[in-house]
Amino acid sequence: MFRLCLLAVVAASVAVAQEKPPLKWGMDATGGAPYVFDNNTKGFEVELAAYLADQLGRASEPVNGDWDRLPDLLKKGDLDIVLNGYEYSDQFKSHASIPYYIYRLTATVRVDSAIQSWSDLRGKKVGVLSGSAAARYLDILKTEFGGDLTVETYIDVANTFQLVAAGRIDATVQDNPAAIHYLAEDAKKQKQLRRLPETRGQGFYVILTRADDRAFRERINDLLGKAIEDGTLEAIYRRYGIWNDDQERLNNWRKKRWADSTLTDEQQLTGTSPINWPEALKLLGYAALVTIFLAVAAMPLATLAGMAVAAGRLYGPRWLGGLLSVYVEILRGTPLLLQLYVLFYLLPDWFPAFARLPKELIGIIGLALNYSASEAEHFRGAFLNLPRGQMEAAESLGMPRWTVIRRILTPQAFRAALPSVTNDFVALFKDTAVCSVIAVMELTKQYNTLYNNHRDQILTLAAITAAMYLLMSYPLAVVARRLEGKLKAGER
Repeated sequence: MFRLCLLAVVAASVAVAQEKPPLKWGMDATGGAPYVFDNNTKGFEVELAAYLADQLGRASEPVNGDWDRLPDLLKKGDLDIVLNGYEYSDQFKSHASIPYYIYRLTATVRVDSAIQSWSDLRGKKVGVLSGSAAARYLDILKTEFGGDLTVETYIDVANTFQLVAAGRIDATVQDNPAAIHYLAEDAKKQKQLRRLPETRGQGFYVILTRADDRAFRERINDLLGKAIEDGTLEAIYRRYGIWNDDQERLNNWRKKRWADSTLTDEQQLTGTSPINWPEALKLLGYAALVTIFLAVAAMPLATLAGMAVAAGRLYGPRWLGGLLSVYVEILRGTPLLLQLYVLFYLLPDWFPAFARLPKELIGIIGLALNYSASEAEHFRGAFLNLPRGQMEAAESLGMPRWTVIRRILTPQAFRAALPSVTNDFVALFKDTAVCSVIAVMELTKQYNTLYNNHRDQILTLAAITAAMYLLMSYPLAVVARRLEGKLKAGER
């Protein structure tokens, strides 16, 4: 009996050892249809990943991550492949598969827009996906227009189309699979969008593998070649309405040694130029000024709102204290990212006038509201530490209650809370990075933009960006420590 049990355990162990690990493929769920959607269960890339995994004898396991950070997850070993509309560029040549889709750039505008051609984009506001080939191409177009083009980068493709439909930006430039899907969805509902007939550029979706895993990359290439040849890819693409004449040429690339091929002038979206350091430093410097502006504008508003909320909770009527308590808990209990999302994307649907506010102003409002809750708690603690007899003594002399609060209690509470407020000011400089979700080009977003185009310069760019943040925040940290020291000395 013992031998039978032992044999069963050994057999089970061998079976587990022989079981292949799942194929972990990196994607960003926020990219949406037709790539990956419905909780990662639908999309032409979901089906492609399932095909590859099945051919490899493995299970398909999607791993969600920020789109422009997927190559970093791959390099760390968290992924086996990156498969999410990743556009080929020279910096991926050493670890890219053969193409599995040939895309072109499509410009989408409102049906009532006067824009009829790409040249009409001069002087307009155009939204693109951050880190994409479309973003790189619009930088080229902006140069051709002499700078007369506003390019706004977003992290969500679907919302970019919605901004065009709402008239908040003039156009969006996206890869044609995304444009095909969202225009089809729009045609079923609002019928507010149309795309320009001319497409620009040509590029390739490729699967990224680890650079040192040539054997696995060749296996992926063989499977893609098989899917191209036997019609598997065509069947998948037709189900999502993205098959076109360009895909007929996928076989040409299958027959080449893709990693060693020389790109022709036809592939307009693959090249990357060496980093221009004077220009890069100029862009980072301007973005640092935007960061300073956001922080310096938001913190005084947060401080004033925090003082008012704290005073209202402690000295106002009970119903007001209850409402302000809810205000504080909601803002403290929800992330700043979500709050900015509501202010920028959802609130204009309810209050159209809000859509006309500059995105920088919305960022300031969001930061101020979020930090006002923290400041309210700092000031509430400061008010509670004041001697209780001051209010009664002042009121006995005939001073109105709110005059006592404003002229006697608030100055003392401000002095006590100032070190904490200053420390929050330091934190606010770093939290301005969240404003990138609403396309504000602050320091972190500018770093990400440069990094996506020059991944070989990650350490230098990161060091420069970190140094800029340190230069902005360190003086405030010194001031905060001195204020704390003076306050403690005064208490003694």
